[in-house]
Amino acid sequence: MRTRAHVWISGNVQGVFFRSSLRTHALLRKVRGWTKNMIDGRVEAVFEGNKENVEEVLTFCREGPPGSKVDDIEVKWEKPTSRFDGFEIR
Repeated sequence: MRTRAHVWISGNVQGVFFRSSLRTHALLRKVRGWTKNMIDGRVEAVFEGNKENVEEVLTFCREGPPGSKVDDIEVKWEKPTSRFDGFEIR
């Protein structure tokens, strides 16, 4: 079953290769979407794909790459749009 998760990740998540690592994890799991840094210091992302694969990417988001420290993750489940061709860093 396809699903979509809109995510906001807070903590020490900018300047630590979070978005790049997130993109790698998403592509390995055939999850499509995008990620970007927010002005308030959080990272925002949208994931679309098989529910199990999206859950695996969310597991990565809760830990992050070395050097990061995730304090909180907010997930909003939405209806998938199937508009993404890959995974983009914005």
